[in-house]
Amino acid sequence: MKILVLSDEESKYLWDYFEKSKLDGIDLIISCGDLKPAYLSFLATFTKAPVLYVHGNHDGVYDKTPPDGCVCIDDDLYIFNGIRILGLGGCMKYNGSGYQYTEREMKRRVRKLRFKLWRHKGFDILVTHAPAKDFNDGEDLPHMGFVVFRKLLDKYKPKYFVHGHVHLTYKWNQQRESTYNEHTTVVNAYERYLIEY
Repeated sequence: MKILVLSDEESKYLWDYFEKSKLDGIDLIISCGDLKPAYLSFLATFTKAPVLYVHGNHDGVYDKTPPDGCVCIDDDLYIFNGIRILGLGGCMKYNGSGYQYTEREMKRRVRKLRFKLWRHKGFDILVTHAPAKDFNDGEDLPHMGFVVFRKLLDKYKPKYFVHGHVHLTYKWNQQRESTYNEHTTVVNAYERYLIEY
């Protein structure tokens, strides 16, 4: 299965220089946030693949203009072709606007999902906007990751953890793909990246 993951910056390859054939063979599209709703609606128009998304910290516009033809998986466990996908958007609270959370608030969101996680015996892909604490995150408060994400990875051992928020352009050694505890492939979805699941 081919999964196209996106985050933070609209891809010129997909939008400015679009050709429908560029989406051929894509089974699923996942946005990790901070993308214009018109961009996601545009992609949903030209593919049969579902377009899923979580909110980034700059996605307040989604409240009035959500992306058409797309599915919000924030605070939900979405199942596609047997793959269990857990969505938790937002970032660390730094100024109180938009989709921002304290560690305690994010833990509360995770607790509300306990029954779904138990019923479906975990998840295969964790989709977030922010990274996990001390794993590909930033040193400043807005770009710090969440401890609770590491706990989810330790407990459920998903195949993938996909996030955005920390742009690959922020520092020269920012990683696109890495491994967490030998069982989870961590992908920074900045702009666009293709996963073979």
